[in-house]
Amino acid sequence: MHQLTASPIVLFYLGEQPDAKGRLLQMIWAWDDEALECAHDYIQWLFPLAEPSAYNPAAPLVTDDVVRAFQQSPQLRQNLLKSFDVMLHFYGLRRQMAGNEIVVVRAVHYADRAREWVQPLDHNHLRITRVLKCLTTLGLAAEAQTFYQCLEQIYRENRDAISPETFRYWTNAVA
Repeated sequence: MHQLTASPIVLFYLGEQPDAKGRLLQMIWAWDDEALECAHDYIQWLFPLAEPSAYNPAAPLVTDDVVRAFQQSPQLRQNLLKSFDVMLHFYGLRRQMAGNEIVVVRAVHYADRAREWVQPLDHNHLRITRVLKCLTTLGLAAEAQTFYQCLEQIYRENRDAISPETFRYWTNAVA
């Protein structure tokens, strides 16, 4: 793994290097909902992808080496899960056990948080696509699937707020 740690994504996820704005992973985890909503250049670090971001083209990209590092390192996957939990909380959701499976469900503060993102053309719909793709790419496909299942129910109940096109993006992200 040592040779793979040259990747900015891996170093960031190990807590050894800040993002381009000097923020460490643990600092972003501690942000409140307002900070998570208002900042738009952290999501590409928390949930990196192989393709460049239109909003943040300088964000680091996932490479085969990054994928291997996450596959080989329980710490990297655990930190990615923590980032996932931070974003789930932001959306008013949470992971919980259901029998022997982990599922994503609505948290007690879902109604308050849903007002922020369950609305037409919300930028959080793009963030959710990114989260789903990243989890799938970096070895947490089961978590992506359970998130998708929760989103599917939210979509069915809110077709006036979440477009079919958005839902297709979410579906393709976990395919």
